[in-house]
Amino acid sequence: MRGLMPGLALAALAGAAPADTAPPQTPTREWDFEVTLDGKPIGRHRFLLAPQGADGSRTLLSEADYLVKILGIPVYRYHHEARERWQGNCLAELAARTDDDGRRSSVTAEAREGGLRIAVQPPAAGGSSDGANAAGCLMTFAYWNASMRTQSRLLNPQTGVVEAVRIARAGNATVMVQGRPVKAENWRISGALSQVDVWYTVDHNWVGLDALLDGKRKLSYRLQ
Repeated sequence: MRGLMPGLALAALAGAAPADTAPPQTPTREWDFEVTLDGKPIGRHRFLLAPQGADGSRTLLSEADYLVKILGIPVYRYHHEARERWQGNCLAELAARTDDDGRRSSVTAEAREGGLRIAVQPPAAGGSSDGANAAGCLMTFAYWNASMRTQSRLLNPQTGVVEAVRIARAGNATVMVQGRPVKAENWRISGALSQVDVWYTVDHNWVGLDALLDGKRKLSYRLQ
């Protein structure tokens, strides 16, 4: 499982959404997800999105904590926290820290002319990550932002790597949201470390996520 948990703070750029397409200012929003692995609860992942200025800038705070047990014995721990500053639909700044079962790392990003400067600690083997200088308007795996579905590259806030992805509609289904069944659209992200199915209501609200780990284990988020 190591390295497959999406900072999912799970987990971006696509074609480049221009900064001058900033959405109208919205009130603070919060998403609180229960996280399960193969149907068994292992933790939570919380997101808080707040407006920062009249220019459309926003700040996203996220924190994930997982604890996997087998026969009551802890076998895997994961903690991820991130702070993202957004200018319209473009990431302007990122500071993320991850403890992946004892392996600690951090990723920072800052908007520079023409794109983002990304730094990873400790550096990837052979030097900095592939996304050290990322051109254009970038998004992280910003599942909360429906505009992410138009993207073809996504910045992984856990690894600092800009991943090439394909995002496409994959049908409809009913998912449990806050204890009740809700009709939702399935948008599938492929090409990244793991296949991810993201669930949205018809009015584009993010309510769930399913990721296939190692091709066999299912990590799920459901809005509480």
